Amino acid sequence: MTSVEYFTRSLQDFLRELRLFVEIESPTGEVAQMERAAAFLQARLAPFGELESRELTGFGPLVRLRRPGTGSRVLLLAHYDTVWPVGSWTELWRQESGRAYGPGVYDMKCGLLFILWLLRHLDDDARSHPTLDIIFTPDEEVGSLASQSHVRQAAAAVDFALVLEPTTLDGGLKVARKGSGNYFIEVEGRAAHQGAEPELGANAVVEAAHQILRLHALEDSESDTTVGPNVVEGGTVANTVPDRARVEVDVRAWTDGERYRVDREIRGLLPVLDGTRLHITGRWNRPPMEASTASMELFARARDIAGGLGQSVEAVRWGGASDANFAAASGAVTIDGLGPAGEGAHQPIENVVIDSIPDRLALLAELVVSLAQPPESWLSEAALKQLRDGRPHESDDRVERVTDSPLQV
Repeated sequence: MTSVEYFTRSLQDFLRELRLFVEIESPTGEVAQMERAAAFLQARLAPFGELESRELTGFGPLVRLRRPGTGSRVLLLAHYDTVWPVGSWTELWRQESGRAYGPGVYDMKCGLLFILWLLRHLDDDARSHPTLDIIFTPDEEVGSLASQSHVRQAAAAVDFALVLEPTTLDGGLKVARKGSGNYFIEVEGRAAHQGAEPELGANAVVEAAHQILRLHALEDSESDTTVGPNVVEGGTVANTVPDRARVEVDVRAWTDGERYRVDREIRGLLPVLDGTRLHITGRWNRPPMEASTASMELFARARDIAGGLGQSVEAVRWGGASDANFAAASGAVTIDGLGPAGEGAHQPIENVVIDSIPDRLALLAELVVSLAQPPESWLSEAALKQLRDGRPHESDDRVERVTDSPLQV
C-alpha cells in the first residue's frame, strides 16, 4: 500500500480525531485548557517513543517525543495553542463544501496531527525512518516566550527541522520567513499649564511625533523591511502639556543585515525637543529565517518527492514568523509549511481543505522516510559545510536605553 493510499483510507478516522482535538479549545495562556489538549496528545503519542511533558509556567505543558532511527537526525515542530479565546466560536466544528472549519484547525491543529498519523504510518508499514525529535509547544502564538530555548537546543542537535505550519492554498513550502520584533519608546516630558505657562513644559506627545517619523523613515521598501509605530498613547487632559507618551513598534525583516541595521538605528534614537527623555526597550523576538544552499537542497528533495506523488510544490517566502525561525537560526536545515492547505488563519473563516490532507500527509511521510539516509549521501559539499558549521544561538537583542535631549532646561 502506498502512503497516499494509506492516508486516503484513514481520512475519515483522521477527521474524527481532528474534530475532537479542535473541540478542545486551547488559547495561549489558558493553562487548564492547554493541559486538556496536552493530555489528548500524550495519550495518543505514548506508543511511539520516549514521551516527556514539561510544564512551562503560565502556558502549560511542552510535549516532546523522541524516537530512534537511522541516517539523519530530524526535528519535527508544531504548536497546539491558538489565538481564539474560549467561546469565540459558537460552532467549534463544521464541514462544508469540502472544508473543515474550527478554531485553530488551520493554525495549526491539523498540521500537528500530521505528526501523529506519520508515526502510525511508520509503525503500520514498518518503514525505516531517521532519528526523530518531536516538540509540541504551548506558546507559539505569543512568540514562544517559554518554549524557544527548548526549540533552539533541540534544533542545534539535529540535521534537519521540518515545521508543520500550514501551507498556502497553492501548496507552497516556506523556505524563508521574516524575522520579527517589538520595541517600546517611553517619552518623558514636563507638564505645564497649556494656557498660563506652556513655555515651562516639554511636550512628550510632540516628541513622540518626531520619533514616529524617524521610525517610519527606517523602513526600506527595496528590502521589504517594515517598521510600524502602530500603537501610540500620550497625554492626560487637553489643557495640560503632556509629560508622558508611549509608542509601540512592530519590526519585520528578511535578513540579519536589515535586522541589525534597524536595531542599531532604534538604539541610537535621540530626543529632538529640549527637556524630553526617551526610554527605549524591546528586542527582535524571532531572527529571520533565510534561505540557504542547504535549505534549498532540502526543498528540492521535497519538490522531487512531491512530483513523484503527482503533486507540484513551489518555494515561497512568508512574511509571518514561526518556530522555524528559531530552528534555522540554531543550525538546523529548515523548511516550513508542511501542513495542510487552507486559509483564514486568525480569522473567523479559518479552515482546511479536506482533500489536501492525504496528499500532504504522504509528502511529509515520504520526505521523512527519505531522510533515513545520512546527509552526506545527498547534500552538496557547500550544503554539508553549512550543516556542519551551523550557526550560533542568537544573542539576546534586548534593548534598554535612556537618552536625554541634548539641551536640558
